[in-house]
Amino acid sequence: MDKIGCYEFLAEPFHCDFSGRLFMGHMGNHMLNAADFHSSARGFGMQYLMSIHRSWVLSRLAIEMTEMPRQYTKFNVETWVESAMRYFTSRNFAVVGTDGKTYGYGRSIWAMIDTETRQPTDIYDIDNGAINQWIVPDKECPIDKGGRVKMSDTATLVHTIDTYYNDVDINGHINSVKYIEHVLDLWPLDWYRTHQIRRFEIAYVAEAHGGDQLSFYREQTESDTYCIRIVRTDGTECCRSKITFGNN
Repeated sequence: MDKIGCYEFLAEPFHCDFSGRLFMGHMGNHMLNAADFHSSARGFGMQYLMSIHRSWVLSRLAIEMTEMPRQYTKFNVETWVESAMRYFTSRNFAVVGTDGKTYGYGRSIWAMIDTETRQPTDIYDIDNGAINQWIVPDKECPIDKGGRVKMSDTATLVHTIDTYYNDVDINGHINSVKYIEHVLDLWPLDWYRTHQIRRFEIAYVAEAHGGDQLSFYREQTESDTYCIRIVRTDGTECCRSKITFGNN
């Protein structure tokens, strides 16, 4: 079996925005699906992990696109493990059209947790560290790894939402992709008529659960870049995001 997985997806029309291009949230979802297909086929996927009270939890995700696939376009998401440590592993993505056109790339960091204690657990305990045989350290992923999203204490509260059934995933907390969708809803429709998302980063800090209220604080850090801090009901920061826009 190849160390690099390649999975075909379709930009379904109901997963595309008013411009006819795939939503960023759905692109993120396709990347996470590719990650699960890849890990499951190689013995360390979610279905197996849940049987031994373990689970992968997304810690960081960065997506950088030069263009989003248009509706009805078939494309492949390639994915591979770049590195692994005791508690974290790095996984990369490439989005490539069936004609060979490269749409963009993604980088992600994952932790493995014990689903009963909710604490990090040793990745190398799974099948005697078998993940090491799937590492591809030298395949290019030519986008920035990203880092800590820096924000000041003066960021403006711009939106507060309640969370419901559709926000919660298999791990029992707010779905990683739902955060992406909620963040991108902070800008009005007319904004996206003249702006395109070039890079989206999100770093998950703490879990939120169904019924929690989420507050969104936004700060413009550069002419084309905004940072967002998301805080749950009890005041705990759940995650931070950074978005860079370009003109359409």
